[in-house]
Amino acid sequence: MAGRTVPVHDLRELLRHLQTTANDSAVQRAVGLNRRTIARYRAWAAQHGLLDPAQPLPPLEALQQLVTATLAVLPPPQTVSSLEAHRELVLQLHAQGVEGAAIRLRLQEQVGYSGSLSAIYRFLHRVDPPPLDVAMRIERDPGAEAQVDFGYAGCLRDPTTRHLRKAWAFVMTLAYSRHQYVEFVFDQSLPTWIGLHDRAFRFFAGVPQRIVLDNLKAGITQACFDDPQVQATYRECAEHYGFLIAPCAPRTPEHKGKVEQGGVHFLKRNFLGGRAPSEVAQANADVRTWCLTTAGLRSHGTTKAQPLLRFQTIEQAQLRPLPPAPYDLAIWKRAKLHRDSYVVFEQSFYSAPCRLVGQTLWVRGGSQTLRIYTSDYALIATHARANQPGERLTHPDHLPPEKLPGATWTRAICQALAAEVGRSTTTVVARLLDDGVLDRHQRVIRILKLRERVGDARLEAACARALRFDDLTYATLKRILDRGLEQEPVAAAPEPPPAHTFLRSAGELLGHLFGGATWN
Repeated sequence: MAGRTVPVHDLRELLRHLQTTANDSAVQRAVGLNRRTIARYRAWAAQHGLLDPAQPLPPLEALQQLVTATLAVLPPPQTVSSLEAHRELVLQLHAQGVEGAAIRLRLQEQVGYSGSLSAIYRFLHRVDPPPLDVAMRIERDPGAEAQVDFGYAGCLRDPTTRHLRKAWAFVMTLAYSRHQYVEFVFDQSLPTWIGLHDRAFRFFAGVPQRIVLDNLKAGITQACFDDPQVQATYRECAEHYGFLIAPCAPRTPEHKGKVEQGGVHFLKRNFLGGRAPSEVAQANADVRTWCLTTAGLRSHGTTKAQPLLRFQTIEQAQLRPLPPAPYDLAIWKRAKLHRDSYVVFEQSFYSAPCRLVGQTLWVRGGSQTLRIYTSDYALIATHARANQPGERLTHPDHLPPEKLPGATWTRAICQALAAEVGRSTTTVVARLLDDGVLDRHQRVIRILKLRERVGDARLEAACARALRFDDLTYATLKRILDRGLEQEPVAAAPEPPPAHTFLRSAGELLGHLFGGATWN
């Protein structure tokens, strides 16, 4: 039968009217169908014995089968695709991976096709429909999962600067009860990210078995389907609290739909909708009340239960207990060991073994200590945390041995080392350091380093000989040691002649003034 097809529910209602009245106009007023359509269905019903009011109508499934078998309706001629005549060629090109625009071009060249590109896409969609995009809702057991996300929250007032700043809402939603924790922050940095987790767990008074998150840089350093690289600090945080990290695959926000829709989107539509900017502390106090009242006591659209009641009565008891102390935030960073044997971490400098200069190392900065690791996580240095930017913390054995004295030997150290050698060395060092014009500290270091080559006894003897000749230069001391002169006896200085030997008499000096008189 050609013409309009009536849905089976409507057809059953139409048959009931046809059983009770023979007037097609009355049936038309009741069901709103065209009289010609009603007449065709009356003839079809009479043919299959469906007009007897004493006989019950068949069930819907049987009626649908009868309609399918006997009421095949051909599409109107104008709905037949213009590509039906070229079906084989189109299917052949499509099987070869040729795209729609190229198929149209080939048809124009080979058969003079003049149809539109949309007609080609409609035909391909009908003959090779895409796979159905079927979604499956997954529910979790109590305490098994929480989902986290950030959402833009507009501008809030910074209490420090008193200016409005862009703010983000952190939302953690428990997958079973849909109870949630919300906090507004001004950044998504790693310390903020870790602190938000700690405060959320304390709000729930427990920890879920796993956290589902997207590929936020604070948590995931590199996103991939098979082996996401978890930020090292976040990994330590997960180990401390005892939860598993479950990052979503890239571009799959639907995998954490409970926090996307019922969390962030609901927060924006309800709490943030039409709200005037306020201080961030006030906003956080208000949103916590909102989580316990408006959001917590609503009838959730999926669970049909109040999230707060569902949490308190079922889920809270299934959460893992909190650890005795919060996680001590430790920031991991990759840092290059510069040619001065120091890495830079938060504007302070920490030494590492000089043999690793030029390599990229791992630095773990805790609240009290800082540790440095090789690229394969072998511990190579431990320092106390610097108290202020610019501070330089050094382990002497990290520096080149040949350059260590120049960097670490202070005046006090030089004097102590000289005292270990002997009295003459102490005198030499003291005289050089006491120079009021020139800074002779580096000369003292060079002299004391001779001790490593010749020993204390020879250096002490060389200093004694240099003092005897009052020549305290490094070159002189080195020459004495190179020639072995420190052990040779020092010749006594010759006695000067008597002073009167060179005196002249008064007559010789003044006689010409007195006429050549001679004075005795």
